Amino acid sequence: MTEIHNAGRLNEKPAHCNGCKADETAPIGMAFAFQPIVDLKTGGAFAHEALVRGPNGESAASVLSQVDEANRYHFDQRCRTTAIAQAAELGMLGFLSINFMPNAVYQPAACIRSTLEAAEKHAFPVNRLIFETIEGENIISRPHLVQIFQAYKAFGFQTAIDDFGAGYSGLTLLVDFQPDLIKLDMALVRGIDTDTVRQRIVSGVLKICCDLGIRVIAEGVETLGERNFLAATGITLMQGYLFAKPAFRAIPPIKSVSG
Repeated sequence: MTEIHNAGRLNEKPAHCNGCKADETAPIGMAFAFQPIVDLKTGGAFAHEALVRGPNGESAASVLSQVDEANRYHFDQRCRTTAIAQAAELGMLGFLSINFMPNAVYQPAACIRSTLEAAEKHAFPVNRLIFETIEGENIISRPHLVQIFQAYKAFGFQTAIDDFGAGYSGLTLLVDFQPDLIKLDMALVRGIDTDTVRQRIVSGVLKICCDLGIRVIAEGVETLGERNFLAATGITLMQGYLFAKPAFRAIPPIKSVSG
């Protein structure tokens, strides 16, 4: 753990890992769209999620389809540094949420070097970075994912589990690691104001997270009914088309939504 803390200091360079030393093939073209995570208490953005796109706004799927084992590490690294650079260029306030690929992280202390350098270069505070990922059976072993999350927390980053409640992702991960944030999968959010089963599941998850000191974000919020029900349960962080669609290379305005 001493190595992790030392690596988190910008003036100390972590050692390279095998992934860092690998030769990069032709880089995949990319840019980012940004979507706000709204804080209902202020009406402003708590954070913006960086969503990968092609250089001319092509879909995320068209970009991710080019990622394979040979270029995964460099793609993941460039996603982080490019997102930071574009967010800084836009004058983004609040947190920047970046999706990362756990199976592209060999040694957390070494693989974070370029992220720290990008944050320093663009004067983007490290403590305003959120790293989020999906716990997936086909993505990575749980012990390594937990190790990555623990290291990132030691660096001062916020950590988040995306699509919580979907597929393999579940409560058992919280036994080993408690992130700063979880993002409720939109399948749990969709039509929650009229679905008693979803209401009970989300209320149970919210109670657990409250007890563990984890903040909950509801993603995929599209209707006023969903927003009002979630707000009534105590969820104040929301993301979805009701508030703003992702904007390519821009920060979108947040729609005024009243209960």
